[in-house]
Amino acid sequence: MAALYEAYTLCGLVPSQSLSNSGIRGVEAERDSDHVIVTDSARCVTLYKVSDQKPLGSWTVKQGNCLTSPAVYNTHTKEYITVTDNKVIRIWKEEDVVLDKTFKATVSSDIWRVHCVAGVDPVVLFQRGAVRLLDSLLSAPQQTIEEVLAPDETIRWSTNIVAETQQFVIFTTQQKGDSILYLQKLNPNTLQRYRLEREDSGLSPLSFSASYRERLIHLLYLYPNGHVYQSVISVRALGADQGSQTLPLPRKLLLSLTVDEGPLDAASALMLDEAHIAVVGVPHPLAGAGKDFLCIWNINFQTLQAGKEIAGKIFGQLWGYSSKLFIPHGKTLSVIPYGCTKSSLASALGKLKQARSEESRPLVSVPSWNNILKEDSAQTSKTIEPRKLRTTRRTQSTANLTVGQVLELIKTTPIDKVQKEVEGLFSRTDTQDVNQWVGQLASLLVSRSMADPSFYTPTTLAQLVHTQCVCHSVCPDLMQLALEKKDYFLCQLCLQLFPDVPEAVTCTCLKAFISMPDKDAENVNLEPDSVSFMETLTSRVHGQVGLQNGFSSTSSVEDHSDVTMSRAGEGEKTSTPLEHSCPVGLHKAVLLNEILQTAYSDDLLLPHLKDLSSQHVILFLQYLQFLYFNYNQDAFPQRHGYRSPNLTQIMDWICLLLDAHFTVLVMSPDAKGLVLNLHSYIKSQVRLFSELGKIEGSLQQLQHLKIKKDIGQYSIEVIELF
Repeated sequence: MAALYEAYTLCGLVPSQSLSNSGIRGVEAERDSDHVIVTDSARCVTLYKVSDQKPLGSWTVKQGNCLTSPAVYNTHTKEYITVTDNKVIRIWKEEDVVLDKTFKATVSSDIWRVHCVAGVDPVVLFQRGAVRLLDSLLSAPQQTIEEVLAPDETIRWSTNIVAETQQFVIFTTQQKGDSILYLQKLNPNTLQRYRLEREDSGLSPLSFSASYRERLIHLLYLYPNGHVYQSVISVRALGADQGSQTLPLPRKLLLSLTVDEGPLDAASALMLDEAHIAVVGVPHPLAGAGKDFLCIWNINFQTLQAGKEIAGKIFGQLWGYSSKLFIPHGKTLSVIPYGCTKSSLASALGKLKQARSEESRPLVSVPSWNNILKEDSAQTSKTIEPRKLRTTRRTQSTANLTVGQVLELIKTTPIDKVQKEVEGLFSRTDTQDVNQWVGQLASLLVSRSMADPSFYTPTTLAQLVHTQCVCHSVCPDLMQLALEKKDYFLCQLCLQLFPDVPEAVTCTCLKAFISMPDKDAENVNLEPDSVSFMETLTSRVHGQVGLQNGFSSTSSVEDHSDVTMSRAGEGEKTSTPLEHSCPVGLHKAVLLNEILQTAYSDDLLLPHLKDLSSQHVILFLQYLQFLYFNYNQDAFPQRHGYRSPNLTQIMDWICLLLDAHFTVLVMSPDAKGLVLNLHSYIKSQVRLFSELGKIEGSLQQLQHLKIKKDIGQYSIEVIELF
């Protein structure tokens, strides 16, 4: 999961008179994660300490000169380097006060930029494509500089990265509508030239960013139509200088962002890690047509992770260093800290207690995530539809409507026509990128259903959820709509397949499930495997068994030594039937099991649990007691193919409910026997883990014992375990 934190101002801006640019030429990292260098587009270079939001030094060139390259910091020499008037290289230290009195050297050709990565020597990229190490250039400033680019070719963007001890200068150019990528390797010097695939609309990329990981250079670029592509180049595959040869550079579509009111004119995309990208200047999918937003997207799961509205004009500039984003907007340069956790369904949002087995996952005809992530061609898996969605396929619509036409059709067309056309999209072989339009379909269907009570398409919504291309952040009103329509099958699917269900929504579902009459619940169609599990669990008659996982039926009486004998006897008589019988109906139990298996965070869940009524808390605890008792029986069938909660999840929820309603449960006479039983269960678990800890300690002692090499023909050795 990714998050954007509270923004703060680093400095003010003086935009150009036309307001076409921010007045910032560049923001570069300095000595550590808390220092940056800001270069304006006129005459000033300023060093800032980010956490203090104050300048530590500022240097200005004299009137008549102009900065033409962002200043960079050389970590080897602790010097700053910039370029003025395209040909004059200036170098100075932090203690220097007057920039004009520091070192400067004039070169023979116009410079595009100076690049410097921490730990390596600075490099100079000239406007005609030549590259020189700074030291070699300064040894002979007037040396002849070759022209690499064609006369009508101009540089659009450049960067410098280090990959496997090799330094690379990467830059893109524009030539007659073509975008060309140059990859210059230093020591030894080799140059490779790639041609980017053309966009159908003839548009040129708005922004580029590059990163290196796993022996691959990843190039990310954003087009004005909202398409975000990635191209990958293997470092190991780079050979000798290929001269004028231009290689094709394949690309992969990562995101297709909605642009609404025409093409983008000031936007930027920046790769944060292998799974997250930051985008500025693109409309928020849930906030209308405004482009003044910063968003973080998860490219693996096609989900919007975080969004923040940016006040003032956005200039399409974005820099990122040390988990901080730097964005000029209006008359301000803001710093926005961010955080990105590892991109996995298990760890993205709290405790995903039980990894879903392959057998229990619903099978659908959608592209394989593994193929997408490994950059294989997206092959549609030939699988069987889920039982609840297995319907007779209608013939394809003769019109073969596009996705855009179907989206427009949803707004006004009757239910039958909508279902037919959406079903046609799924069955059509020419529809490849399912993950790009499923979220839009779901959002439109939900919006119309909430606005028009007579319009509701449960089968279509369930089919969209089954693709696993929809999540709560993409369509946040879907689960609310399902609860309003009492579509508990759809609720169950969302709880199973959504990785980002908020704790508040989880508790809302819990209230709806537990307050539903058992008679109504039995009429609900639910996922078959989860129902089969409860049928198996409730149909077996469990006999009295011995100690299991630290618990036995007799231990509950022994643990109540602080209660009078008569009361203990009474508890023994009344608690046993509750332990054996399920206090809720079969289908209600199935829905409660989904709650137990939903990911959550303790701190976020507890406040919402306090809203449950005492009757519902007692009923839920009785059900958890039933599960715990039956999970600890020898006769309990461990059917791993079924979707079911595990013992750890049951114990965690018992503890959560006791924490949230401790006072109410202690004061309620109806809950006294139940609380005593639960206390014995938890106490037995503590005892079990204590004994396991002792065994672990003993085994560790055995492992650390030194084996004597010289052992005679006969010996006796005594090992004492404490």
